[in-house]
Amino acid sequence: MLLLSADETRANLPYPALVEELRQMFKTGCEMPLRHHHDVAVPGEPDATLLLMPAWQPGAYVGVKLASVFPGNSERGLPAISASYVLSSGKTGETLALVDGGELTARRTAAASALAADYLARADSEHLVMVGTGRLSLNLIAAHKAVRPIKSVAIWGRNPEKAEAIAKQAGENFRIKAWATTDLQSACAEADIVSAATLSTSALIKGDWLPEGVHVDLVGAFKPSMRETDEIVIMKGCLFADTREGALKEGGDYAIPLQEGTITPDAILADLYDLCRGTHEGRRQDKEITVFKSVGAALEDLAGAILAYKNAVSKA
Repeated sequence: MLLLSADETRANLPYPALVEELRQMFKTGCEMPLRHHHDVAVPGEPDATLLLMPAWQPGAYVGVKLASVFPGNSERGLPAISASYVLSSGKTGETLALVDGGELTARRTAAASALAADYLARADSEHLVMVGTGRLSLNLIAAHKAVRPIKSVAIWGRNPEKAEAIAKQAGENFRIKAWATTDLQSACAEADIVSAATLSTSALIKGDWLPEGVHVDLVGAFKPSMRETDEIVIMKGCLFADTREGALKEGGDYAIPLQEGTITPDAILADLYDLCRGTHEGRRQDKEITVFKSVGAALEDLAGAILAYKNAVSKA
């Protein structure tokens, strides 16, 4: 059994290859039961979440991720997400690899957003606005840069010092112009892509701020009670998702307007299955606003774990 540390998982999941692995997995599909989703009380802090996410390709691979999300970890200087992924043979059940689940989750999540952007963001998108300063921020910048000619990024966060730190890392790591901003409204007005990865329970991004042709990538707010956008964003935008069912039930950006009657389920024009299989073309006009809501899917974890395993074996 291979044991892949966080560094080894990262090294074996380069974004261009991971985006293509996800594209192929959404084309072919896999068995993906509903994930287990449990609230876990943490005295004196917001509830944590325990996730169990199984998926398999008959006769090929079986995988399951055990993940926890502890929002209170931000006060401890620790990542909110901890996870492990077990990959087994679909023929014998033999355990093949234990993959660092935190790194796998971060990279497959960012790669799914990049995959969506490959269909939904304008081809000439150069300026990215990153909303949020958690673990996903640098991953999302790197992933979007893998599919679009990103030359500059503005980072906004509730903690300006964290935003400054992320901007410095982004500039050094990706050789792009990067800066922190405290004026999210002005930043959004100049964006080609706005990517948000927060645990917000109230709207951060306002529809009145968005320019024509922008692509909005919503990665955080993974519970029905959470949201990163107001209803004007949802009403103005052409709506897409990683999976229809998940986005309508689990992410508040779509679930809340659905509950309030602002949108109906058919407002989601396509999900990644449709986009990758060519049943929907994605962006149709340069001026339209596209919105992508991601809540994660076990299919994405399985694809990433298989790629990490294959790459690790090839290097052994």
